[in-house]
Amino acid sequence: MNKEDLKSFYLAVILSALVVLAVNYFFAPAKTEPAVQEVAVAAAEEEQNLAAEAENAEVVPVFADVAETLQQDARLPLKNDSITGSIRLKGARFDEVMLSKYKQTIEENSPAVQLFAPAKTAEAFFAEYGWLSSNPNLKLPNKDTIWQVLEGDELTPQKPVTLVWRNGEGLTFKYIIRMDENYLFDVEQIVENHSSKDISVVPYGLLNKRAAEDSLQRGIVHQGFTAIIDDNLKEVTYSKIDNKGENFETTGGWVSFADKYWFGAFVFADDFKADVNIRQVADNVFQLDYKGEAITIKSGDMTTVKTNLYAGAKEIKLLDKYAEKIKKFDLTVDFGWYYFLTKPFFYILDYLYQILGNMGWAILLFAAMLRLILFPIANKSFENMSKMKKVQPKIMAIQAMYKNDKVAQQRATMELYKKEKINPAAGCLPMLIQIPVFFSLYKVLVISLEIRHAPFIGWIKDLSAPDPLTISQWAHIWVPSALDIGVWPLIYGLTMYLQNKLNPAPANKDQARMFALMPLIFMFMFAHFAVGLVIYWTLSNILSMIQQRAIMYKNGVK
Repeated sequence: MNKEDLKSFYLAVILSALVVLAVNYFFAPAKTEPAVQEVAVAAAEEEQNLAAEAENAEVVPVFADVAETLQQDARLPLKNDSITGSIRLKGARFDEVMLSKYKQTIEENSPAVQLFAPAKTAEAFFAEYGWLSSNPNLKLPNKDTIWQVLEGDELTPQKPVTLVWRNGEGLTFKYIIRMDENYLFDVEQIVENHSSKDISVVPYGLLNKRAAEDSLQRGIVHQGFTAIIDDNLKEVTYSKIDNKGENFETTGGWVSFADKYWFGAFVFADDFKADVNIRQVADNVFQLDYKGEAITIKSGDMTTVKTNLYAGAKEIKLLDKYAEKIKKFDLTVDFGWYYFLTKPFFYILDYLYQILGNMGWAILLFAAMLRLILFPIANKSFENMSKMKKVQPKIMAIQAMYKNDKVAQQRATMELYKKEKINPAAGCLPMLIQIPVFFSLYKVLVISLEIRHAPFIGWIKDLSAPDPLTISQWAHIWVPSALDIGVWPLIYGLTMYLQNKLNPAPANKDQARMFALMPLIFMFMFAHFAVGLVIYWTLSNILSMIQQRAIMYKNGVK
């Protein structure tokens, strides 16, 4: 092979890999300069102090223990069938929410997922509400205010609670908090003005979160700020949020910090106007806060502001129900570019799962159904490929005849295709159709909480994770991590190799070498994909081979 051919070969391999990996690339959202002046909205001083202490001491900060922190202040418990936790009465802070239906790992004794956790802990994530004023002498509640329970001893769907605090100057502040059977809280902020003067206040709320290291990396699933701003989806990854911050203005909609499977969000009424700010307040610590419009409360009058707080899981079917009242609430799930395929795929898989009781079998049945739907297109393609396989000896003869004249070789080959009524590009059509199908199914398996920790058979305990039975484990030998792949990726690589053997070899030698390497490239790439996707594609390859072999037999191809 000469140098030019070698360059072409390497370039073809690199381009092929880039095409497959391109879907993982996300365009960075454009930064905008802050449009309004920042108001100091109860920033997470605890986290800032923790970072300052660590910087002064030149050591890694020691995070507080969650259990010990929860015992330091009086709390109001909350509970329904989906979550348990408590509200800290100091500051009326939502900083303990456990997701009862979900475990941290696949182990039976694994603790429940903790979504909200107190400040200064390793996975701190909490929500607060409050009031601001341009009058520095107006005494307002803050993060250190001790609220009294006026009504209710536990927050449940059947029992709302009321918290109260009086500033001693004629103002009474109240929270009336309700919760539904799932993850949505209804919060009423009330101010009663019993003083002799009119006052002006601004309602606010904040979410403060310490992001995990893996959520800071670019990936196929968006993690970070997710919101509907003036009816448009806005996404900013954690890695793009800096200490300068970014501001947004919206009427209605919702704003959130969202991870792969869980999120916390403020939901505004349709006529509620909010100034929203996101920024980084310490290392890996991010804050989202909003301010409403100023409200003037006359002496002897009162005001009420209603907002919803969501603290829970990205259950797609549940979010669709919420979306009937909360616009585009389902878009907190990152369905990706192929939304029109990804979401229907999820519902089909979920329906099959309800019938079969096992997500692995549901994926396999889904693969068979897709092959059936694509059967006419694939049939025509395989017919064409069988004809190409049949005339392969004639093509080789042409190559030998015009060995030193590539132009004549290509002309003779095209004349042969025309004579035999062969379209050499027809084999690409099924692949072009399968590319969005592939990425959509991949997205479903990655984003769907319903597939998280879903077992199959044998050693597969989590279809959303890579195959755990790698070469080093089943062969009991040391293997470099880059080469240590699971059993299902190996099976997939074998099926792809056998499928390629059924196809006619490309006339171009560089292309032939590239196609020969593709099973190996894809096998190692798939080793890091969700094993559910590998299982789907393996069965799809097997069904394709059966269909292709039958057509070859029909056309008399050996």
